[in-house]
Amino acid sequence: MKQTLQLKLTQHLTLTPQLQQSIRLLQLSTLELNAEVDRMLQENPLLEREEGDDETPPQEFPVAGTAPAPAERVSREDEGEGESEGMAGVDTAPTRDDLPDVTDFADYAGGSGDSDWGGGSGSTDDDDFAPQQVASSSLRDHLMGQLALSTLSLRDRQVVAALIDALDDDGYLTSSLDELADMFSEHDALEPEELNIGLAYLQSFEPAGVGARGPAECLALQLKALPEDTPYRAEALKVVEGHLPLLAARDFTKLRRVLHCDEACVKSVRELIRSLNPRPGASFAKDEANYVIPDVVVRKVRNQWVASLNEAAMPKLRLNRIYADILTRNRDASNQQLAAQLQEAKWMIRNVQQRFETILRVAQAIVERQRRFFEHGEVAMRPMVLREIADMLDLHESTISRVTTQKYMLTPRGTFELKYFFGSHVATDTGGAASATAIRALIKQLIAAENPKTPLTDSRIAELLGDQGIIVARRTIAKYREALSIPPVNLRRAI
Repeated sequence: MKQTLQLKLTQHLTLTPQLQQSIRLLQLSTLELNAEVDRMLQENPLLEREEGDDETPPQEFPVAGTAPAPAERVSREDEGEGESEGMAGVDTAPTRDDLPDVTDFADYAGGSGDSDWGGGSGSTDDDDFAPQQVASSSLRDHLMGQLALSTLSLRDRQVVAALIDALDDDGYLTSSLDELADMFSEHDALEPEELNIGLAYLQSFEPAGVGARGPAECLALQLKALPEDTPYRAEALKVVEGHLPLLAARDFTKLRRVLHCDEACVKSVRELIRSLNPRPGASFAKDEANYVIPDVVVRKVRNQWVASLNEAAMPKLRLNRIYADILTRNRDASNQQLAAQLQEAKWMIRNVQQRFETILRVAQAIVERQRRFFEHGEVAMRPMVLREIADMLDLHESTISRVTTQKYMLTPRGTFELKYFFGSHVATDTGGAASATAIRALIKQLIAAENPKTPLTDSRIAELLGDQGIIVARRTIAKYREALSIPPVNLRRAI
């Protein structure tokens, strides 16, 4: 075969370093962007902040209380076109793993959101002791302080201290007594009776319920700490020690037979148990508030909703004039490194500016498409996918996906991730479409207005939505209800 030379012209996309940096900056959150800018400022002497910018940190905004639940607000639906699958339902088994998500034991089998746990419904006096308001030390320090005031022997103190160290943040004993016994050396070997005595002593400490090995024991310890003449104390003890699953399942008929009492008695027992705290150590935890820095602020100007950039979140960068002038006067080979750093600094400034311009364009397009949401709330949310915004702005869907991920919008209705405004649709009998967000809002409204004694079934909710022209299957209602952490009908039924 004869060898020849041929010229062939082809086109292909090459990701230049500048383009790569632009794409990377676009998908960063505001906090990650500021960290990247700080890194560049340390590595590149030709890049600097504008005067006063380093003294004014980005303004932080808490997620507004009027916004939807976090799981709904920061929804991660696939490019806005799919619905989240495999949403967790409400587990009615009274296990410890479920308790941190419980707001109300009656609503542990289904929550109304009105928490009576930890605060207790037994007192409303402002002068009463409230651990969550005065807890300035950890649970371990609090318990060790009580141990220091005891008259126990040194060996007994060591046993109780070992038990305290084995507690988790909720005040539960997570290790078995056998495992704790193995922690001691053969010389200091413990008898099972010593550990049981030490545990009993620990369970006498405040807060009541600490040192329990499960929810039932925790609640029982708190009930035993109450005065013996407390109404329905004995009945409540009987329930938590042997029939807690019935209360979790709201099987009040069986509870009446177990307690041999009427409906009023069961209701009082339920209220007494609701006043207890299944997480006695949680009040000593140092919870940190989660903040987000909104990239965009939406306001109503002359009856028009307008998006604007949050100036506090924008890093203000410029070139260092001293080094730039030196490079302008001396263009020799010895300054090649500074010349490269100058080019990098220009790219950085341009790409940061382009990042925020793209975010603003996308945010304004979202506001125009979802203006009814800003006027009327979730129920007016329209279905929208990434392709709509991409076609409107002549951008690629992947660019819209990068822009809407971990970028937040501050609105009069709360702080939302941009991806929250995208969602799938459900057909209506008029040929239109309703967004999944609007349907979830309607479900919340219907359930909030239902009669607790005769709550709405999923089928009935589907019928009510059908009367409004929204065709939704019963299983879809069940999926949306579970996504909203709303329990099924049998767990919402009141006594």
